This record gives sequence, structure tokens and C-alpha cells, in this order.
Amino acid sequence: MPTISVTLNTVPIASADSSKVVSVEGNHYFPPDSINTDILKLESDTQTVCGWKGTAAYYNAHMPTGVLVKDVAWVYPTPKEKAANIKQHVAFYKNLVEFKEE
Repeated sequence: MPTISVTLNTVPIASADSSKVVSVEGNHYFPPDSINTDILKLESDTQTVCGWKGTAAYYNAHMPTGVLVKDVAWVYPTPKEKAANIKQHVAFYKNLVEFKEE
């Protein structure tokens, strides 16, 4: 099975042997233990609400260069029943990160 990795400006921020794909949106949701918590911090004040998934919380990325990238990823800490399979899994904005399968 291939490993899926996520980088932000060449800095690794997630890596997993599998992810959960929400077919409606095409986003990969990564397991919580695959996230680089040295870089990603669940500290953003941003919240959004999806009608079928629930309320999302957002991650900021603290880059080694000192740059802060706000709201680079999101998570549903307590999703609605229809999205229970992505509980605590993290998805990334495709326009901010790079995905690679190996």
C-alpha cells in the first residue's frame, strides 16, 4: 500500500499508509497520529459548519522559518453521525500543500 505524504513548502506535515477520502468533496482525511504536531497546532479561532459533517476546527502551521500559515488544515472533532468515520481525521487545503503517493 502506498504512503501518502503532505508537505507545506517542502516541510513534512503529514504521512500515512492510508487516508479516508470523502467522495463528495475529494478530500483525504488523515488519521490523527499521522500529523506532524511540531508544525501543526489546533489553535485557530476559525470554525466552519458543514450541513452533514458538523463543525470544523482549524490548524495553523508554525513553519521552521518562523512563518505562520493560518488555517492550512481542518478537523471535525465531534462530527455528525453521517461523518463519524472522519472523526479527529485531518484534511488539508489542496491549494496550500502538496500531496505525494509513494
